[in-house]
Amino acid sequence: MGCKMEVTKDNTINKKLSKKEYLKGWIPLRYMRYYVAVFATAFTLIIPWITVNGNHFFLFSFIDFKFHFFFVVFDIQELYLLPFLLMILFIGVFGITVLGGRMFCGWFCPQTIFRVVFRDFLETTVFKLRKRIKNKQAEPDFSIPINQVKRVALFLVSIALAFLAAADALWFFIPPEQFFDYAMHITEHSIFMGTWIGITVFLVYDIVFLKEEFCVYVCPYSRIQSVLYDDDTIMAIYDNSRGGQIYNDNHEKLVDKQDQLAPSDLCTTCESCVTVCPTHIDIRQGLQLECINCLECVDACTTIMAKFNQPSLVNWSSVREIEKKEGKTRYMRPKVLGYGVVLAGLFVILMVMGSGKELMLININKQTRLYDIEIVNEKPIIENSYTVLIQNTQSKTHKFYIDVVGNDKIKIQRPSHPFIIKPGVKTKKTLVLYTTEKLANSDRHDTILEVKLKAYAMDEKDKIFAIRDIRFTYPRSDIIEKKLRRVK
Repeated sequence: MGCKMEVTKDNTINKKLSKKEYLKGWIPLRYMRYYVAVFATAFTLIIPWITVNGNHFFLFSFIDFKFHFFFVVFDIQELYLLPFLLMILFIGVFGITVLGGRMFCGWFCPQTIFRVVFRDFLETTVFKLRKRIKNKQAEPDFSIPINQVKRVALFLVSIALAFLAAADALWFFIPPEQFFDYAMHITEHSIFMGTWIGITVFLVYDIVFLKEEFCVYVCPYSRIQSVLYDDDTIMAIYDNSRGGQIYNDNHEKLVDKQDQLAPSDLCTTCESCVTVCPTHIDIRQGLQLECINCLECVDACTTIMAKFNQPSLVNWSSVREIEKKEGKTRYMRPKVLGYGVVLAGLFVILMVMGSGKELMLININKQTRLYDIEIVNEKPIIENSYTVLIQNTQSKTHKFYIDVVGNDKIKIQRPSHPFIIKPGVKTKKTLVLYTTEKLANSDRHDTILEVKLKAYAMDEKDKIFAIRDIRFTYPRSDIIEKKLRRVK
């Protein structure tokens, strides 16, 4: 196709580029979505297999009730981090919505990625059941015998991929190494197998039969988005001022053919933006809950309008810029900055709390008896007893011990020797503290003293340790004197 020249009113000559020349250097947004989908799929398939010292990047283990996060393991009793993760997830999604609309739905949602793989790759590219990727409205013609065979083959491939996807989902709750051990002994793990099959059945129904109806009717996110949008939210928008008014304010269609538009209106009514839409909407109708911001309509209109040396009538832009003509989109506005500050704060709190994680668990509770008084060589010995529960959260066996920190007047009577705890095992011990010193001289009430204890692994005392503050009860002086008189 050669270049054409046109003479303008001021006798200057404009060169009209061919469609190929006009689109030179342009990368369809659909391809970018494919790259994101490939990366997200590879990440979710590979990351469960990567471990550091036996710890996973993200694993909420239902086997041993432990939470792995950034290769650090947290016991079920340490799930104080989980609320922060959930807040980061939800606030992050809300922040993305305020900034880029339903961009999460169109670019990152597993449902959308599964549908792209099924519809664009399997149905269209591999099995040739759909004629064109750009036409998502025309369903495959299964009246043709060969298509019936392809349909069965496609269904079997879909089941296999659904099994893999379901397994991948479970790898974030059951470590892959244990997952395959369970899979080899399915008769002994009926709940596991039932869960795996149940997720697989849901995925097959969702991707093969329910399709984008999930996005339109089931997913609650579309209802939330309408509350979060503002005039600067980036979304796919049809420019009525350039293309022409196709629908009125009541969403009633006014135009079916191009000759019904004004001569200055650029829309060709080719409806490429309609046929390419996976949720079967017409973007020219305005903002709709069903729009997942996949931007397929932007690609379609860009290609069509390139024939006329015109930019796309459907843009990834904002209401402020396209409809209200009030200037450029404000990306760094107070609402977006607010979400950013909250997310940054939550992330810092999460990192600080996670970095301060103790590498062992210990719980110390005072026993019901306040104290015991023994008289040895006419000298009182005051004893306080505690119940200690220690768990070795490491992957190897350690020998543990408990010391009193910063107080040489209170000592440990029991346990008198270090004790061994195997990985993941909880051990209950009786801790007895005693003193032969006179720590108080009150005849009106018992005296409560703060004592600091350090429990640690003998071989890694500077790394695997926990410090706890407990209370030591010292009796009234008259009780001690009474005990001394009885002995004499």
